[in-house]
Amino acid sequence: MNPTTLALYGAVALGTAALDQAIKRVVVDNMELYERIDVMPFLSWFHTRNTGIAFSFLSGINDSAMVVLTFIVMLFIGTLALRTGSHQMFARLGFAFILGGALGNIIDRATLGYVVDYVLVHTESWSFAVFNLADAAISVGAALVILQEFLDWRRGAAGPAGTD
Repeated sequence: MNPTTLALYGAVALGTAALDQAIKRVVVDNMELYERIDVMPFLSWFHTRNTGIAFSFLSGINDSAMVVLTFIVMLFIGTLALRTGSHQMFARLGFAFILGGALGNIIDRATLGYVVDYVLVHTESWSFAVFNLADAAISVGAALVILQEFLDWRRGAAGPAGTD
């Protein structure tokens, strides 16, 4: 990946993390813990804390270990991103979103000991796990990487290609 391309995707990752942190700051400064504000019949802002990862998975693990584990995963994802071919724009964008989301959440975990979550999708009888922009970026990023793999498979271009 050339320096200009790397800088572009780096800016996407850093921008994602910065926006995530800005929204979390607004939530923490303006909402009480466990306060819910209905936005639409199926969407609410709901201020909560997540001590685990991915919908509270591993919520009992030590904070320092969680930060180290997340950093190791980020290094692995970064390595995969650097190995993408110039034609794999969806994968590159996806990896940037994944890294930005991971950075946004690791900042919370390292400074607060938990992750601030605030988006609640629900009905009257059901609700999805509360999440944040970083979580959404990770999910969208993973979907883009999968889309790229599917497109490469359909084109017969799977595997490393391009040097940009």
